Amino acid sequence: MKNWLIFISVFIVSLSLVISILVLWKAEAPFRSIEEQAEQLALDAKALAIVSESYTYNGKHSYVTVFGVDEYGDKKAVFVPTNLDKDSIQEVLLEDGITEKQALSVFKNEGNVQKVLHMKLGYEEPGAVWEITYLNDHDKLNYVYIMFKDGDWWKRITNL
Repeated sequence: MKNWLIFISVFIVSLSLVISILVLWKAEAPFRSIEEQAEQLALDAKALAIVSESYTYNGKHSYVTVFGVDEYGDKKAVFVPTNLDKDSIQEVLLEDGITEKQALSVFKNEGNVQKVLHMKLGYEEPGAVWEITYLNDHDKLNYVYIMFKDGDWWKRITNL
């Protein structure tokens, strides 16, 4: 009887683990797919020659931010809309704006930051922005948007 209990327990734990991994893998698949398509579109449009990284940015419109190097060796960020419209691709040279560390230092003056959850470079109405998601000292979710070109504050969404 004891062996059966051990077997059933191990089986249930193993089954739960396998199901959890499958669910997470399936949930991530659409993001991987659209990121791969956006990377290929950035290469096909000759916006980039080499891709180094990409991620999905969700603002008023969804974009895939693709980082890489163009044919002249300049580091760029290319914003590919998730509808993969080649005419709507936006791009910025990374040397023409503030870095992630500079945006973080501008943001750190906020004062009530408990933990930074993530930073993403994205594209909004005024242009490229750094989106910083953080928890304040009251464990409330906050978003701060800092303009890529000059480090000015664009928008804040606080205490969610």
